Amino acid sequence: MSEDVQNYLNEIRRDFSGKPLDEQSVKKNPIEQFDVWFEEAVDAQLLDPYAMSITTVSEDGQPSTRIVYMRGINEDGFVFYTNYSSNKGQNLENNSKIALNFFWGALERQIRVEGIAEKVTEAVSDAYFNNRPRESQIGAWASNQSTLIKNREELEERVAFYTDKFKGVDVPRPPHWGGYLVRPFEVEFWQGRPSRLHDRIVYSKNQSVWKLSRLAP
Repeated sequence: MSEDVQNYLNEIRRDFSGKPLDEQSVKKNPIEQFDVWFEEAVDAQLLDPYAMSITTVSEDGQPSTRIVYMRGINEDGFVFYTNYSSNKGQNLENNSKIALNFFWGALERQIRVEGIAEKVTEAVSDAYFNNRPRESQIGAWASNQSTLIKNREELEERVAFYTDKFKGVDVPRPPHWGGYLVRPFEVEFWQGRPSRLHDRIVYSKNQSVWKLSRLAP
């Protein structure tokens, strides 16, 4: 690391000025509170407010994090889609625990989610897949996600193969591709505040009841 970069990391400071977040102002249910913040992120025209990092853990205990798009939310939790044979799919097959993080820097906010992932029904996966652009449908067949390939040409050849195979017909959903529902048991809302005295409100689920608490920044 260059000295200039190190100096930048040591010296850069930015104070936060977000509006207060307190126990009285939030919803009693974290999904409802997420809806409020998500609408505000959309209204602020943030780039990809539905982008979230997801962390899974391999069979030997190695955490792995990547960015995916949230493609649904309901009273039960958060939904995303992927290749079930990918690294994250294999991780979740062995350990269904998962963590999500939404970071909206322009609003000085982040939302941390811890929960359990389970596959959605085939009907739900079919419905979402059928509404995807055709090119993305072909891509789901062509890419053996997370496996090694020789070069870009190999991938393009597979795209050409499946484009020809499904020419003139609807592209079916691959059996190895579908959705996960993340059922949260803890959700934290973080709001940046001046002097690093940030507001942190956490929801913890006990059976079917959500408990509201405040964390030190």
